[in-house]
Amino acid sequence: MSTLEIRDLHVAVDGKQILNGVELTVRSGKTHAIMGPNGSGKSTLAYAIAGHPKYTVTSGRVLLDGEDLLEMSVDERARAGLFLAMQYPVEVPGVSVSNFLRSAVTAVRGEAPKLREFTKELKAGMDALAIDPAFAQRNLNEGFSGGEKKRHEILQLELLKPKIAVLDETDSGLDVDALRVVSEGINRFRGVGEGVGEDGGTGGKDTGVLLITHYTRILRYVKPDFVHVFAGGRIVEEGGPELADRLEAEGYERYAQAAKASA
Repeated sequence: MSTLEIRDLHVAVDGKQILNGVELTVRSGKTHAIMGPNGSGKSTLAYAIAGHPKYTVTSGRVLLDGEDLLEMSVDERARAGLFLAMQYPVEVPGVSVSNFLRSAVTAVRGEAPKLREFTKELKAGMDALAIDPAFAQRNLNEGFSGGEKKRHEILQLELLKPKIAVLDETDSGLDVDALRVVSEGINRFRGVGEGVGEDGGTGGKDTGVLLITHYTRILRYVKPDFVHVFAGGRIVEEGGPELADRLEAEGYERYAQAAKASA
């Protein structure tokens, strides 16, 4: 069982304070949805946790199983069990998807998987996400559609098997069919439904998910245990799945106005 603890986190970008005291605990076996208007700090939270150099933590702590992530490099955070699926994955010309994934798996597991075993594992993951086999030889994210980029992020998730997955706007730019396939991949990681591979699953009780989104449509497929509303760089309301339904009906305006008034 793993726990991600975010304690009184303050983060600035280019000298401007964005996060203003975020408090959140994500435990194995639970899915937390972070919702809120544009500019509320949701993506800042994701990138600060992952260690993006643009995001400066001015105070607070982020602990994974008691270990201080803020003292770790980006690759050390990944090896510790943290995963970030980015809203806008970068293109890496000259590096194939297959080579990138094998390198990532090697870095996280501490040893290179046998080529035959990795090829089998990769094929199973791609089949489950309805990815064309030729995709493995393409340059990483180069010329990918929005749906292809997001499927690749979930493929990484399933292969790396992190303790805590932070998924930033994973539903952004997806059509209905791609949203369903990506959601099924997230659910396999969560241990909901059938898993990938001979072990019968890639996640479940030993993993936690922090799902950042504007919209409730992905929550129809990926059911959260907790919903948190972000506004003004902090969590302003929390509840269960019913809170997402209320946000769908009422929107974020009252939260945005309240955050603006208190700024």
